[in-house]
Amino acid sequence: MGFVQADPIRAPARAQDLILRHRVEAYRTGDLERRYGSLEIEEDYFVNYGYVTRAVQALMHPRPDRPESVAERKKEQMLLDFVAERGVVHPREVEERFAHGRVRNYWGGSSHATTQMLEALHYRGQLRVTRREKGIRVYSTHRHELAPLDEAGRRARIDALMDVVVNIYVPLPGASLSYYLRRLRSAVPQWEEEIAAALRRAQERLTRARVEGVDWYWPNENNPKRARAPETVRLLAPFDPVVHDRRRFELLWGWVYRFEAYTPTPKRKLGYYALPLLWRDRVIGWGNLAVKDGAFTAELGYTVGQPPRERAFKRELAAELERMRIFLGAKSCAPGQCKS
Repeated sequence: MGFVQADPIRAPARAQDLILRHRVEAYRTGDLERRYGSLEIEEDYFVNYGYVTRAVQALMHPRPDRPESVAERKKEQMLLDFVAERGVVHPREVEERFAHGRVRNYWGGSSHATTQMLEALHYRGQLRVTRREKGIRVYSTHRHELAPLDEAGRRARIDALMDVVVNIYVPLPGASLSYYLRRLRSAVPQWEEEIAAALRRAQERLTRARVEGVDWYWPNENNPKRARAPETVRLLAPFDPVVHDRRRFELLWGWVYRFEAYTPTPKRKLGYYALPLLWRDRVIGWGNLAVKDGAFTAELGYTVGQPPRERAFKRELAAELERMRIFLGAKSCAPGQCKS
């Protein structure tokens, strides 16, 4: 995939774990974090924040320094020197050493200024995430090789990044293709002015088909006519590539799915962290899953009000719930769960 989106909410597991469990054999919740240090991957910002392969990360860096005052640059250099001296640092150590106060963060809350400085240096590639401790990023210094300055080199890098995006999220309606590829402005701000031309190149080299007034795009080597929907039930993360594009979701399956974790409880229709339920090639409902007192529970809902009556669906749903129980490490199933 090249990139897996991350999200800190764990209900029943973090998004990156829910995405990978379908794609990595015998995957268990938390495996990515446990094995992070031995894998050729990095935390970074791509079209969203998440995990990228080092090959993908190399295409995005080095990002430019943002304009800052001399005083801010001195603070950053002192912080970098401190990290280099320590080798690996927890944000708490940085705060104890410098105590730069608190600032308003992106979400409107208050954050330590040193934490935001660490994040800024990480974004620009001067720090890397070495590991996490209880979800907190732990940093070490890092340096990227200089990016090619010639036009051909820049175009090759941008086109390669666009191919990564396309391979993750296709097939894409034209509007969605434009949306995802324009999000690369945050991944490569140094080449923001070249994104529009790169989008046109991508549209030219992809296969296109017009269906019911909508232009769809996918890589030339993919042949939709050969696709066969497996007899499988899957409960997907809200950020899984299969359901991530809400525009495509509604076009394909005819109903609106919304991520409601930040919706006030009285206004929720599906649930705090409802997982779209895929049966064969259609998303037909959702599930709210949890582990309570060691027991796995699942509350399911369906767009037509009831589940399919086919024996195959009942069998495959039971198999998926059992897979989820094992993935989450639950000791048992609550009464009526994980059974055909």
